[in-house]
Amino acid sequence: MKHGLPSTSMIRKLLILPALILQAAAAPNIILIYADDLGYGDPGCYGGRSIPTPHIDRLAANGMRFTSAYATSSTCTPSRYALLTGRYPWKREGTGILPGDASMIIPPGSPTLASVLKAAGYRTGVVGKWHLGLGTASEPVDWNASIKAGPQQIGFDHCFIMAATGDRVPTVYVENDRVRNLDPADPIQVSYKQKVGNLPTGRENPGQRKFGADDQHSDTITHGVSRIGFMSGGAKAMWKDDELGDEFTAQALKFIEREKERPFFLFFALHEPHVPRVPAARFVGKSGLGPRGDAIVQLDSHVGAVVERLERLKLLENTLIILSSDNGPVLDDGYEDGAVAMNGDHKPAGPLSGGKYSKLEAGTRVPMIVSWPGRISTGVSDALFSQVDFTATFAALVGHRPPPGDGLDALDVLLGKNRTGRSHVVQHGMSGLALREGDWKFIPASKGAPTFKDMRSGNSGRPQLYQLSKDPGETDNLAESQPELCTRLATLLSEITSRP
Repeated sequence: MKHGLPSTSMIRKLLILPALILQAAAAPNIILIYADDLGYGDPGCYGGRSIPTPHIDRLAANGMRFTSAYATSSTCTPSRYALLTGRYPWKREGTGILPGDASMIIPPGSPTLASVLKAAGYRTGVVGKWHLGLGTASEPVDWNASIKAGPQQIGFDHCFIMAATGDRVPTVYVENDRVRNLDPADPIQVSYKQKVGNLPTGRENPGQRKFGADDQHSDTITHGVSRIGFMSGGAKAMWKDDELGDEFTAQALKFIEREKERPFFLFFALHEPHVPRVPAARFVGKSGLGPRGDAIVQLDSHVGAVVERLERLKLLENTLIILSSDNGPVLDDGYEDGAVAMNGDHKPAGPLSGGKYSKLEAGTRVPMIVSWPGRISTGVSDALFSQVDFTATFAALVGHRPPPGDGLDALDVLLGKNRTGRSHVVQHGMSGLALREGDWKFIPASKGAPTFKDMRSGNSGRPQLYQLSKDPGETDNLAESQPELCTRLATLLSEITSRP
């Protein structure tokens, strides 16, 4: 500086600084609340009248409720893969439902939704269910040491997760790169091939379980619940199922508090109402529909806790909240918890057919609510949206170029400016693909049982064509009366699947 005047470089910095401050102030916090197995018809705002969901309903009343939003897949791992990578899971081997000791299926260093936002200056965190694997094939997870590959290697600054699902071992929390509260004198061992250690199994000791289970869920018992897979050790690190939801919510709120001074992205991956359904004592009996209904009441309370904390911190008006689910509903999913017997007149899928695992509508059409006070008008949108679009959409929101993938920039759809959305959505069931274009749903002929888990699977030896506005339950097959439309949609689906 000469004669009291700022230098050229200082002037540049002074000019740039307000723009950076403005950009930081305008960047909204983003919270993506991802339920597990929540059905299209479960929340009150989607027509459910049996289970009280006041906090979800309030979020919908103050935001935009989508009627044609889709998870890419009707099961959890592939949907999560698509959401974070912007890529269709059915294009890659190994993206099916993973065991609890699987290697991470998103290679370390890969661009993801989290890494895009991190590059834009966001602090990024994931709390809750992971189920995308940990470690690598060359360096498998050692549960008693630092975990070398996990959420932090694909863009998350902080993680507090379960490795897989509530019904799979290991039943411990992973915080960043280590199992929380692990006692080195009690090391963890995990196997999905054979029994390890001396912990009882449901198969050998059925009387030690809180409720019965099918053979798949009859391996190691921890805290009265038999799981998929075997484990030993880690007694002090194990979660208690009735505390799981509250612990994840506490960790989510801690992340919000810690990062409140700067833009943050929180992927809050709830485990409700996935099995095993063991809600906290204060929620038992609240739904009148048994553990599944009570788990949804508990889920609703977690949503309310997040919104309340944002309000208290005066962050709500600068926070984009999205609530959705990874796939459709299922009642009987391996445990004898009374979900079927106590369901009453409740319709978890609403007017739709099928559910989790299915390529029918209820397998992948899920609730989605978007709230950003002052920026998103309230109402209902029929726009066609796929969760594979989240990465490209959030990239557009923060002004970054999205990584290569299958997703589209659907920012105007989320903001309610575009009420049409995608031209088509690919739906991925356990036994193949289906295609929705506009009002029409096409399912190619396929092999496989017509029912699964007491629901229609979508499998049939002949093509299926449904007009969804008139037939959301997919009961009137119009394929024979609309052969040209069937041929065109079959050709479109073939073209989509042949793209790299």
